[in-house]
Amino acid sequence: MKQVAIIFFIILSVQYSFAQKGQITGVIQEKQDIPISYVTVTLKDNGDRAIAAGISDAKGIFRLESITAGNYTISYTLAGFQTISRPVEVKTDEVINVGTVILEPDTKLLQEVSVTGQRSSVSLKLDKKVFEVGKDVLSQSGAVTDLLNVVPSVSVSPGGEISLRGNSNVLVLIDGRRTGLTQSNALEQVPADQVERVEVITNPSSRFDAGGSAGIINIILKKNKKAGFNGQLRLVGGIPNETRISPSLNYKSNKLNLFATYGIRFSDYVGLYTMKQSTGLSGTRADLDQRQDENRHDDAKLLYFGADFKINDHNTITAAFMRNSTHDHDKTQLNYLYSNKNGIIDSSLTRKGESWEKRSYNQLEFNYTKNFAKAGKKLTVDMQYDFWDSDKDWNLSTRKIFPAAVDLPMIRTGSMGESKDFMIKTDMVQPLDSTSTLEFGLKLEDRRVNTDFIAEQQNSAGWEIIDQIDNHLLYKELIGSAYVQFSGKTGALSYQAGLRGELTHIGIEDRAGTYTNEKNYNRLFPTLNVSYRFNERTTLQGSYSKRINRPRLGMIYPFNELTDLSSRYVGNPDLNPSYVNVFEIAFLKNWKTLTFNPSFYYQRNTGVMEDYTFRNAEGLFITMPVNIKRETRHGFELSVLYNPVKWLQVNTEFNLFHYAEQGSYKDQSFDYSGNTLTARVSAQLKLKNKLAFQTLYNFRGANATAQTHTDALHSIDVGLSKTFLKDKATLMFDISNLFGLRKSNSRTVGADYEISQASIPNAARYRLTLVYRFNQKDNQTVRQAKSGNRD
Repeated sequence: MKQVAIIFFIILSVQYSFAQKGQITGVIQEKQDIPISYVTVTLKDNGDRAIAAGISDAKGIFRLESITAGNYTISYTLAGFQTISRPVEVKTDEVINVGTVILEPDTKLLQEVSVTGQRSSVSLKLDKKVFEVGKDVLSQSGAVTDLLNVVPSVSVSPGGEISLRGNSNVLVLIDGRRTGLTQSNALEQVPADQVERVEVITNPSSRFDAGGSAGIINIILKKNKKAGFNGQLRLVGGIPNETRISPSLNYKSNKLNLFATYGIRFSDYVGLYTMKQSTGLSGTRADLDQRQDENRHDDAKLLYFGADFKINDHNTITAAFMRNSTHDHDKTQLNYLYSNKNGIIDSSLTRKGESWEKRSYNQLEFNYTKNFAKAGKKLTVDMQYDFWDSDKDWNLSTRKIFPAAVDLPMIRTGSMGESKDFMIKTDMVQPLDSTSTLEFGLKLEDRRVNTDFIAEQQNSAGWEIIDQIDNHLLYKELIGSAYVQFSGKTGALSYQAGLRGELTHIGIEDRAGTYTNEKNYNRLFPTLNVSYRFNERTTLQGSYSKRINRPRLGMIYPFNELTDLSSRYVGNPDLNPSYVNVFEIAFLKNWKTLTFNPSFYYQRNTGVMEDYTFRNAEGLFITMPVNIKRETRHGFELSVLYNPVKWLQVNTEFNLFHYAEQGSYKDQSFDYSGNTLTARVSAQLKLKNKLAFQTLYNFRGANATAQTHTDALHSIDVGLSKTFLKDKATLMFDISNLFGLRKSNSRTVGADYEISQASIPNAARYRLTLVYRFNQKDNQTVRQAKSGNRD
């Protein structure tokens, strides 16, 4: 307690010492109350000597502190705007608020600025890498998942799994919050052109949750800044069927900002999965050739509406509601062909499955923000209540074809689930002086998930329970966290150090008493970020963080579908989180036509979660996640952006890393090491009459674990766009997975068995997209949902 009092006294003393000199603060805006960031504010004496300088933040706010009393000239400078200079008098121990400064566009520079603002760019911030989304064709058509495949370091698998540097243990946020839209391919409902930038945070600071051992991908959506009534209409048609209608509206005045979005989606997906199992390799061999044809149809409706109310210049409240409902109808057919070691067919059968699933995800959101008179000082309070429910039914009919035609008993399964998740947090930003800031915050989250699962088989009297599969599971999770973080700057050196503490209590119980368990995880997570800026074009950065990777709910859920006769995936309620220490050094160099960004990183992960495949007593292959001892990973990543002429941009990236796993589970050793490579090349042509063309090639190298080897994966996407009607409309045509190259092949080897699989979850897709904007700038859109707290 004495140490806390001393620290508190020191902070007060520092604040008091800086208050003895004058301060200048204000807000810089365009007309119609649009704030301008990155404006250079310079204070000069009568001899034209610079006394102090600062840069406006995202809200247009700036502050200059520790200024000796006297008469000065203050100027505001930003490319594309006219420079403004005004006299100002500073007195001792006085805070001077210059009010709102309006910058006028410089018409001579507007054309040049608009050209350079078209292309995407990569920049290094103190604790993240920022990918600014430009007018790329593939960034404007399709969904967010398509856009992420263009972002350096990020990749999306054919099944929709998002990875960062080849590691899928990544936390995906929307506008800095956990999101339910990252589950079950729900990000496909968010149009790519609503994204302003993507922040890739491989070593997050302590202000972020510690979850996600690979790091954080933070998707920042565009915000409406234009006063009055505006919006857009988005229409999509595709083959296989992809029909989307998404109107968005916004009204903004001085005090009130109303926003609403409604989206309808009808989508069809065609999948093909093949598998060959060989068992009894050391004795009597038996083979199974399996083919699964899948047709999935998804209907979805998304509604989001709310309001920002500006009480006064210092206080704002936000309230919003989102509902995302889906109705899926899937059909699948599995064909099984069994043969002996001589290739002679023993038997064959076919199984047809049909499922219906309804999901409803709802969110209530509230935010209070207070900006103090002292520039940069800010208090925020956020509350969210998420509640969802789901209902899924499977009907399975099986028929033996050879050697004799026989109808086997019908099987049906049913699962129901619901979740309630409440979160409240508060954050405080306290500037200490013009170069240092203290941040701290608290967060509490309570989550409860209920699930029921039943499996039945038809008999002569009706229906009977299969293998006693009739159970109810309750999952409870309570997470409390607090953090403190200090950031500062000395000349060209910027630094940020923080510490986050998280206390987690988890309870799992079921009706049958099979999975009853309670766990507590209490850990400290330190972070450190250091950046040295040699000049405006050259930056060197180093960082360290400790993080936790909590199991996803699907990895814990012990019930499983009975669709496949030969294999199942089963969750593991005993699964524990893993912990990782991450070190990284990154360099960024910008030339006039070239951006060069290499990085070196090292990760040491303990308690790694790895899939374990085994064959049970009934001959069924079971895959479940388990904890193994450790994994180390170190690699080199390089991103190069080349823009030799205005009409051509080439972006290339590769990531080469070595990994080594150690550990065992039961009789299976997981000791394994290897190397792998991921790479992508993108080229965009900007032609005359606002016509643009882009192509993207993605490559994921072969990789392996002790049990499974996965072959390399290739994919090609192309797109073409045309903007017309005085930039009010854009028509885009794109093809994802051209030639159907996105095919995953894997081979799993175990004791006396071998499994080879090929997966094509999505065929090539052809899309035509029309976006029409009214009373809206081309780079703006109506506000979108921040979405849920948790996955």
